Amino acid sequence: QVQLVESGGGLEQPGGSLRLSCAASGIIFRISTMGWYRQAPGKERELVASITSGGTSNYADSVKGRFTISRDNAKNTVYLQMNSLKPEDTAVYYCNRHPPIVAAWGQGTQVTVSS
Repeated sequence: QVQLVESGGGLEQPGGSLRLSCAASGIIFRISTMGWYRQAPGKERELVASITSGGTSNYADSVKGRFTISRDNAKNTVYLQMNSLKPEDTAVYYCNRHPPIVAAWGQGTQVTVSS
């Protein structure tokens, strides 16, 4: 059974930083492309960033240059470093394989950017 547990969200001011973590189990993490997704109120869930097993990363245009995805295969964990946060980054953030395993969505972690 796949389990994905996100953490690290919170309330941050514009321009601030947060680091999200996602611990994965039940998948062969080291060979999986992993992604961070987000869903803002009233909007569809979108892919924010992905990272291949070899460490190649891709980003949505809206976060390019501000967010960095990384992974630790020894810990089965993927991270999202978010800098220069903007109010439009406010959303629930989820991790999953990319493409996602539909049954594996976790609870996500809320990120709120507001002054």
